[in-house]
Amino acid sequence: MIFMCIGAGVLGLLYTFWKSSWVSRQDVGSEKMKKISEHIAEGAMAFLRAEYRILIIFVASVAILLFAANSGSDRFIVLSFVIGAFCSALAGFIGMKVATKANVRTTNAARTSLGRALEIAFAGGSVMGLGVVGLGVLGLSVLFY
Repeated sequence: MIFMCIGAGVLGLLYTFWKSSWVSRQDVGSEKMKKISEHIAEGAMAFLRAEYRILIIFVASVAILLFAANSGSDRFIVLSFVIGAFCSALAGFIGMKVATKANVRTTNAARTSLGRALEIAFAGGSVMGLGVVGLGVLGLSVLFY
């Protein structure tokens, strides 16, 4: 049963990478749109870098507190917490990368077709959703294994 869960997590991540590459292959639009989207992506990554610097300190602090508070019990709690935090941060990173790619491509597609724009937007959103689920299922499955 645990291998089915691991397989489901891997399948979710494969879908995530497949949809991410599909979104990346869509037309960016004009040179001006491309330039603006590059600035947005750069700003988003700067935000994540700043956020993750603080998150690392927070996760390390909580991990130390969990370690100290559970001195007589299972140390597996600390490992589970750190793996969960890592998977969450990775899902956020993947989601931000794809969201910034999907935004400009959705805008460009909306110039000609609302249906096409919605297709790209939903594909970009599904990457974040299934990335979180895939990493969560995979992380929990590996911890239980």
